[in-house]
This record gives sequence, C-alpha cells and structure tokens, in this order.
Amino acid sequence: MLVGLHGLGMSGGPSAAAWPPAHPSATSVLDAGDNMSMSTAAAAPQPNVQAQLSVRNGRAAVDFYKAAFGAVEVYRFGGTDDLEEVVAQLAVGNSLFWVEDESPPHGNFSPETVGGATARMLLIVDDPRSVLEQAVAAGASEVSPVGEEHGWQLGRIDDPFGHRWEIGQPVSRWPPADHHPGSS
Repeated sequence: MLVGLHGLGMSGGPSAAAWPPAHPSATSVLDAGDNMSMSTAAAAPQPNVQAQLSVRNGRAAVDFYKAAFGAVEVYRFGGTDDLEEVVAQLAVGNSLFWVEDESPPHGNFSPETVGGATARMLLIVDDPRSVLEQAVAAGASEVSPVGEEHGWQLGRIDDPFGHRWEIGQPVSRWPPADHHPGSS
C-alpha cells in the first residue's frame, strides 16, 4: 500500500500539532459528527499511518469520495480555480486518508499513469452491499459483488481514478480467536 507519512507523529518529523502548515490557500473543516476533525489552532492527534492516493483530477476525486463513501473533507490545500492541484485529507468514520493530484517529478503517480492500481483500500462498513451500490451510483465500476470470502462479506470496485477498493465487514469477531500470527 502506498502510504504518505509526512512525518506525522514520527520521531524526527514535525509533530501533529505543526501539521497542516499555515497557508493562505489551506482550509480546515471542523466536523460536528463522528469524524475526527482538526484545526490548525489545536490539531487532534492523528494515526501514524495514513494512505495517500495519487490521482489525476484531484478535485473530482475528492467529490467522488464524498459522494461514494460519505467522506468528510478535513483539510484542503489548493483545488481552486487559482490553484487547480489539490492535496486533501478526508475522513470516513474515524479513518483518515489523503488525496492528491499526481506529481511525477516527485515520484507520485496515479494508477492511470502506471497502468493499474498499486494498492488496495479496504473500507469496513456495516452494510457493504449498500455502500458498494452507492459507490457504483457515484461512478465506480463494480469488480465483484458482495459475497462471503475468508470470513468477510466483501465486494470490490474500481473508483473512477483507478484505485481498487474492497468494501466489506467481517462476518464474525475479527481476527478469529483461533488464529494466531504466524500460523496458517
């Protein structure tokens, strides 16, 4: 999985309190719902690992994730008529991920540029079928319908920007009580 660490909460990097940087084009959104929110004045602690999806047409990607998964925009830099390229942090439930326009000179390539997805995202939800249907209605392509496999109700989509998403939930307690790391 491609992961954007940005040194958040990592030794030797900027602290979460220093992120996002203050910039006139940056915006932070405070959410009154269940999503973790952040402001530049008092940043909330963030997970140490967050996926960062490189795409073509970042503004459209942000809109897609909002429509398909109910994502909430937590932070945005750019994505305006004056600065088309966007870097945005989104939240789905209490999970955070980043969406950015690709930047080949910096080694950030979209699936369209490399000819396929380089990672899969797993979205864990209470009703995988309805979320998969919502994503398809928002413009995703269904790869496989929701069905049971490996102890999960799981379906797959490709989003319009080339990223593969698995949408599902475990059918029982996860991980299984009888499974131990390192065992088959």
